[in-house]
Amino acid sequence: MSQQKRRKEAAWKARKQEQHPHGKINSLKKLSGEYDVEHTTS
Repeated sequence: MSQQKRRKEAAWKARKQEQHPHGKINSLKKLSGEYDVEHTTS
């Protein structure tokens, strides 16, 4: 395998592992609090 191909694959793997498409995941307690605020106020 050539150096360039190895470097390309390493860069691709690094980009794949660093993705956060939906942002960071909140704690369950924080999520449930946000849900209550949005869905219980009328």
